[in-house]
Amino acid sequence: MISFNFYSPEQKISLPDWQNKSIHVSVKRDDMIHPFISGNKWRKLKFNVEEALAQNKKHLVTFGGAWSNHILATACAGATFGFKTTAFLRSEEGINNPLIAMCRLFGMNLIYINRADYKDKRFLFNTHFGRDSQAYFIDEGGHGALGSKGCEEIITSLNETYDHIFCACGTGTTVAGIQQAVSVSGLKTEVHGIPVLKGGGFIQDEIQKIHPNNKPVTLHTEYHFGGYAKTKPELLQFVEKFVSYTGIMIEPTYTGKLFFAINDLIAKNYFKQDARILIIHTGGLTGFLGMYERFNLDLDQ
Repeated sequence: MISFNFYSPEQKISLPDWQNKSIHVSVKRDDMIHPFISGNKWRKLKFNVEEALAQNKKHLVTFGGAWSNHILATACAGATFGFKTTAFLRSEEGINNPLIAMCRLFGMNLIYINRADYKDKRFLFNTHFGRDSQAYFIDEGGHGALGSKGCEEIITSLNETYDHIFCACGTGTTVAGIQQAVSVSGLKTEVHGIPVLKGGGFIQDEIQKIHPNNKPVTLHTEYHFGGYAKTKPELLQFVEKFVSYTGIMIEPTYTGKLFFAINDLIAKNYFKQDARILIIHTGGLTGFLGMYERFNLDLDQ
């Protein structure tokens, strides 16, 4: 097995608006796992990397957009554990940004793919690497059963029990693993997902594909703010307020929507008195670099 020690505490937090609410909120600080292989990115890569090693593969091949934290995590994991890495980048040829530059520094090869061709990832893999016996396929975002297996360890590592556990959802892999671990452990915890894409109800189907026998996750589909990587002023204002008050960095694409949703549910008295709530911070903070210009930050202060 690979060796990768890290620290991910459960940190209690409270915002001023919560002072009169009889609730207890903690954050699972998976963002502290690693600067680049952080949060659920490491959780979803762990067993994929171990499987690649078991199959004597030396080349990790994956997929993502121009600001994909999963691609960056894969690039860094490859450098850390001795793999060659390639990513199919859903982007125009030649585009560059700080995240792409970091991927290149970690030694990753990037193949630019238009949106139409990008849809069939298995075809892309087979076309480019079908004859490469060293190549190992990792789906976009680490989606799949092995990615979910890694996320189960979020629950088995907890020091306390909770009435509710929340995480942001893109593919459904993380929340599927959390629900699986809750079910296997016999916990009564209610698992919640905050889809960051418009029409996020499909995530329930994705969860069931991975673990078909588990009860459905509670999805709150109204916090997408227009769709993936879309924002609105109230979301950006909340992110600024939350970060400045707690010292915990979040970004608008995933974690910002997650914490906004919980804040809104608390304001609406969604939770019973003395409810114990855990929020999974899934990392991915370099995504802020692609969004910072949307904030009304005074750079002259």
